[in-house]
Amino acid sequence: MQIYQVSLPASHNSRYHLYPGTARAWLNRLRLVFGAALAFLMIFIGVQPSPVQASVPESPVPLRLILNDWTSQLVMTRILGEVYQTHGYKVEYKLVSTKDQWARLHRGLEHIQVEVWEGTMAHDLEKIKVHGQVIEAGDHSAKTREEWWYPEYAEELCPGLPDWTALRDCAALFASPDTAPRGRYVAGPWEKPERARIRALDMDFVLTPAKTADDLWIELARASEIKQPIVLFNWSPNWVENRYRGKFIEFPSYAPECETDPAWGINPRRLYDCGNPKDGWLKKIAWHKMSVTWPCAYAILQDMDFTNAMISEVAAFVDADGLTDEEAAEKWLGENRAIWQSWGKNSCD
Repeated sequence: MQIYQVSLPASHNSRYHLYPGTARAWLNRLRLVFGAALAFLMIFIGVQPSPVQASVPESPVPLRLILNDWTSQLVMTRILGEVYQTHGYKVEYKLVSTKDQWARLHRGLEHIQVEVWEGTMAHDLEKIKVHGQVIEAGDHSAKTREEWWYPEYAEELCPGLPDWTALRDCAALFASPDTAPRGRYVAGPWEKPERARIRALDMDFVLTPAKTADDLWIELARASEIKQPIVLFNWSPNWVENRYRGKFIEFPSYAPECETDPAWGINPRRLYDCGNPKDGWLKKIAWHKMSVTWPCAYAILQDMDFTNAMISEVAAFVDADGLTDEEAAEKWLGENRAIWQSWGKNSCD
């Protein structure tokens, strides 16, 4: 075997000598060379090195969460914020209308919206997604619905319910002194084509809108106390289903043509001769840079998942039991530790 001698730079006394610093430098160079060669070999044979886990929180910038003006969204946002704080994140809350939230998410002024409804927000969400600044972080298991609703005891007087034709035939049972002999439908404070539906389906009802969502529940409580038939706007998930037994009216099934083509449906002369969509989605959305700025926080948002029953429960803590949004969030967190501690577990540990 032939041995090759490597000549090293001479020192000031012309002797071949390695100072400790020089030796360390050569060792570091060898480590770099062998490390690069090993990485290349691993990639060549298909073995990927393990990713380096970033520390949490990944950024000192606060996570800014949108608060809307209905109970379940407020409580669920507080729940997520508290979970983030247990991971060391700074959290800020911003009360924003559903109309204004899209531009703020688009610009990164706010980062998260935990409860986006298909029935009222699908159009705006699709418009803003075109610009690529807002991303979907997954759907909740909950399915949404917005429709006419009645307490179950009304079926004793109108046995054909929840079919819409039974409601039409029983209209006088739902009358009030102001509407008799026509029935009274208590609509929500939001603009919806309810009057067009009444005309298209020849419903003998007068629409009386509530000024606020709370006014709906006042009407429901008053009627339920004396078992008076009432039909009103309701939605699911909502606290009402946690505390009252009732059902949605089953109108003719919805199709997009119901809103655009008078010839479609049972009334060939009018639009809106159908009910609202059923089984709508409930999404979580985020600013598009969230997944790279706070990957752990984004994973937590993705794993956050509420069912109809869970959402109705947290809303009932406020609307039925009188807790504040913050108190309701704390109550839920205390009773469901195993659930929220699992959010982001595979990405944040």
